[in-house]
Amino acid sequence: MADTLIHDPNGGMPRLLEIMRRLRDPETGCPWDIEQDFDSIAPYTIEEAYEVADAIARKDWGDLEGELGDLLLQTVYHTAMGEEAGHFTFESVTKSIADKMVARHPHVFGDESREKSAEQQTADWEAIKASERGTTSRTLDGVAQGLPALTRAVKLQKRAARVGFDWPDTSYVLDKIIEEAGELIEARDTLTHKEVTEEFGDLMFVMANLARHLGVDPEEAVRGTNAKFIRRFNAVEAALEVKGKTPMQSDLAEMDALWDQVKLAEK
Repeated sequence: MADTLIHDPNGGMPRLLEIMRRLRDPETGCPWDIEQDFDSIAPYTIEEAYEVADAIARKDWGDLEGELGDLLLQTVYHTAMGEEAGHFTFESVTKSIADKMVARHPHVFGDESREKSAEQQTADWEAIKASERGTTSRTLDGVAQGLPALTRAVKLQKRAARVGFDWPDTSYVLDKIIEEAGELIEARDTLTHKEVTEEFGDLMFVMANLARHLGVDPEEAVRGTNAKFIRRFNAVEAALEVKGKTPMQSDLAEMDALWDQVKLAEK
């Protein structure tokens, strides 16, 4: 029966769960899969989430289908290991998230009115989450450490802002950026590398705060800038190739001039 399910192209979720069970079988499974644990698989989970985001950014819907499958496999992997250790099962995980979605959407599944703005719904969502954390938790508890640093900075700042710890407008944030930039310059000239790193972190934290006040996702913004840098530098290399040169055979002045030409052509 198991082999029939594994080779059934229409087997759906039960098929995938059985495939993972077989891969993890200590007697007949795959040696690599058997050796894995939560810690070793976690980096792949993060990587797959980024690949989903990349496919969305590229609007490559065919690729997105495959990437979503890869990400789903990560959930199956973790739940398989959780079941082996007696922590939870795939069924308990799906029940937990389903219960959570019902509880957090009383305006859809309960008696509350749907006549709310998106902002009010977001505020209600956060209030429900706070009540779930309990009265003994601290304001900043529960913000995942594994998040990208800028994303985590924004989430920490949002939590603090909910209890009134926030600047009233961007002018205060901009003043703080100037202050932190000055401290970084001073640290560069007089302090240790560790202290310079700390000052740089302070500046980036305030930059994340500015992004939050402007309604900008800092991770998305930097991803966009990375893509722009790649596109423009590739164009610089292509222009050098026309001259029969490589970047190593050029110099900063020439490449900078070509960069400006690329920027002008994009406008």
